[in-house]
Amino acid sequence: MAAGVTALLSRLSPFAAINLLVPRTGYAVHRGFAYGGDPRQMLDIYVPDGLTAPAPVLLFFYGGGWQGGRRADYLAFGQAFASAGMVVAVADYRLYPQVKYPGFVADAAGALAWVHGHIRELGGDPARIFVSGHSAGAFNAVMLASEPEFLAAHGGDLSWIRGVIGISGPYNFLPMSDPVYVDMFHGTNNTGGMPVYHVDGRRPPMLLATGTADATVGMGNTDDMEKKLRQFGSPVTVKKYRGTGHIGILLSLVPGFRGMTSLRQDMIAFIRSHS
Repeated sequence: MAAGVTALLSRLSPFAAINLLVPRTGYAVHRGFAYGGDPRQMLDIYVPDGLTAPAPVLLFFYGGGWQGGRRADYLAFGQAFASAGMVVAVADYRLYPQVKYPGFVADAAGALAWVHGHIRELGGDPARIFVSGHSAGAFNAVMLASEPEFLAAHGGDLSWIRGVIGISGPYNFLPMSDPVYVDMFHGTNNTGGMPVYHVDGRRPPMLLATGTADATVGMGNTDDMEKKLRQFGSPVTVKKYRGTGHIGILLSLVPGFRGMTSLRQDMIAFIRSHS
């Protein structure tokens, strides 16, 4: 049996293998809601069983350098928080080279607008929406709360966001040298593409989490964002998990790996404290 399982895992993508570890009970997954006309503008909703009142909502954007990712790969994220009594939305968004900045953030705003307008029908409370993301997805989530114009384009404002959770996010990574990112963000030193440069007043509460062993997105991004938020009196909590890398921090949300960090507990506590 062990040999058979090993052979199966060797043929699966890492995310598909991780999904095998995720319990399928205690929640329902409602798939394929369109928040726009593009095939990438879709989201899935995870609803806990037995809800008796509208629940807090957690909208999640995955990472992938704005060049890859699929919402179906994040079953573990949906289960991690649906099992804590939250309604969870996992959104796809358009990627480079189909779009450049700010196209993927505009999609994040569109996803949030859809959630705000429809989540009550699925058991969620539109007055308690939290926005989260990992890596590039953390950029999307934090930029939504940093620049009000994205939500204004959908008839909304920052009051739609009860709180933000950025996981290993790049918030200030200038100057850039990689040609792909130079093209994606319209130049080597375009400050308009960085969340830290859009904070010019008080913003929604944020939890910024990172790992001390992250070799992909340096902790300086989190430090810069924290400093800027504090300049304007915005509530911000920072968690740095010792010895944790860029992927390990997200893996710590998966059943069987949750002892790696306290991220899940920290996120649940943050959401409850601001609900």
